[in-house]
Amino acid sequence: MSDARYSIGIDLGTTHCALSYVDTSASDGEKTVLNVLPIAQLTGPGAIDNLALLPSFLYLPHPDELASGDLYLPWTGQREFAVGEFARSRGAATPIRLVSSAKSWLCHPGVDRRAAILPNDAPPEVARVSPLESSVRYLTHLREAWDHVHPDAPFGQQDITVTIPASFDPAARELTAEAAEAAGLGRMTLLEEPQAALYSWIQKSGGQWRKQVKVGDIILVVDVGGGTTDLSLIAVIEREGNLELHRVAVGEHILLGGDNMDLALAHVVARKLAAEGTQADAWQLRALTYACRSAKETLLSDPATDTVPLVVPSRGSKLIGGSIRTELTRAELTQTILEGFFPKVDSAARPVSRARVGLTQLGLPYAQDAGITRHLAAFLGRQVGALAELEGLRDAGGNGGAQGASFLHPTAVLFNGGVFKSALLVERLMGTLNNWLAAEGAAPARLLEGADLDLAVARGAAYYGYVRRGRGVRIRGGTARAYYIAIESAMPAVPGLEPPVQALCIAPFGMEEGTEAELPAQEFGLVVGEPVHFRFFGSSVRRQDQVGTLLDYWGPEELQELDEIQATLPAAGRTAGEVVPVKLHARVTEAGTLELEAIPRGSDERWKVEFDVRGNANA
Repeated sequence: MSDARYSIGIDLGTTHCALSYVDTSASDGEKTVLNVLPIAQLTGPGAIDNLALLPSFLYLPHPDELASGDLYLPWTGQREFAVGEFARSRGAATPIRLVSSAKSWLCHPGVDRRAAILPNDAPPEVARVSPLESSVRYLTHLREAWDHVHPDAPFGQQDITVTIPASFDPAARELTAEAAEAAGLGRMTLLEEPQAALYSWIQKSGGQWRKQVKVGDIILVVDVGGGTTDLSLIAVIEREGNLELHRVAVGEHILLGGDNMDLALAHVVARKLAAEGTQADAWQLRALTYACRSAKETLLSDPATDTVPLVVPSRGSKLIGGSIRTELTRAELTQTILEGFFPKVDSAARPVSRARVGLTQLGLPYAQDAGITRHLAAFLGRQVGALAELEGLRDAGGNGGAQGASFLHPTAVLFNGGVFKSALLVERLMGTLNNWLAAEGAAPARLLEGADLDLAVARGAAYYGYVRRGRGVRIRGGTARAYYIAIESAMPAVPGLEPPVQALCIAPFGMEEGTEAELPAQEFGLVVGEPVHFRFFGSSVRRQDQVGTLLDYWGPEELQELDEIQATLPAAGRTAGEVVPVKLHARVTEAGTLELEAIPRGSDERWKVEFDVRGNANA
């Protein structure tokens, strides 16, 4: 058991980071006191302030842009870059030097996430950093801010939980863990953001959560963050006379969130300007997007504000005269987000895919359909059978397992994410969901009140670290998917026909952190000494497969292919290209990452194949 005094939770968000902590020496059972660290950061040239949130922005100034001391921090002195509030505000005026959405780039399989590619559309003279390094800098700032306030309890000696989207695949999880290690986080565990939000709700209830939910409840967590929409289902079950929470499903990775909304608002304002005779160029549209982000946050957090002024500077010499001045109104915000992102649809609706243009700019692989309600309908439809084998549910016919249902029926909803500060958005999504339920004769879902939309994830992560010590209430669930590795069939060469591939289950759905799974006795041939590629698959619907299950056929809805890994495993005295008989061994680390080992027959050698797109594998 850990002897660390503090359990620290970090929300490493797309648009904001936050840090919460529990003093374990002053907590008892479910009665815990959660604190939020005011994060010291630059708010202007040479100006330091303590804010609850650290904006996830990195600014890379020109060497002559700022005076000496403008980027000074109390614990490090002068720096060559800025993170946080000053980075966000300065970058809104000079977007070509601003790194944003690093978290979304960190999980983008189509780019080298260790390469210096951000800002992605900056001109050649602007210095760039990698998505991984950006994440390291945010986490390092949080560590240094903590150590500045708590010199008697060094950050690296505490129990730390970092949150990630539930939809992150093993590669993105491994990269997040790597960033945390590089930032000096020490003992670190990963936690899915929707679970963190629910943990926060449980802790905040002071033990009263058991009066708000009952056995058989299916809680839908809808988490719309800056970069992703995360959907999770958590069942309330009974085991040995006690209520337990069991995560039963998570959605696919949907790159759809506040970033998309900011861009949509920018285009609304740009059209308004065009109607007035002012045409914004591409550079100004990007600056307008950052301005709309800030305006959106103001309108969502302050109901008394109906209009926020927007000023976008010119790039030319006439900086004042060339500035664009306009405004974003509450009506424009509501109409754009409500109808564009939360349209009224029926439960049979599905996200729309359009034909892609052959050539496209390199950028983030955003969801093609912005309708979050359509993504929700698809998720609940896929999970209609998710409760079939879950023990401990009472009266299964009255909840998500209803006979004849076309989608899984949630009975309660918990929202997370700043966009849900708007009551209209909450009402729209709840109304849409309850219309679906009414159409199938089910009772309406109820809203779980009391969520902390800005700080819930960090607070829940800190509480989870406390729960891991055997106190409080733990959500069970393990891995969010079953994972498979491709096995190529041995067959004679046939012109025009590739060898068929089977999918071997190496980690079943729900495999707990810190557990291992040795595959059955079958052996496979591992090619060493020359470049090979490993193909991996994931499934959120095949819950019955066990370690060693070998699939010959599967439908497109059953398995989705993940990142492949290019590797050259060391020959270790063998001939290059030799096929070595191996047994496979999988484990889910305590941090929540997945590892696969290949063990040769009659040898102590081990080849570790990590899900981390590093371009090599470790022997």
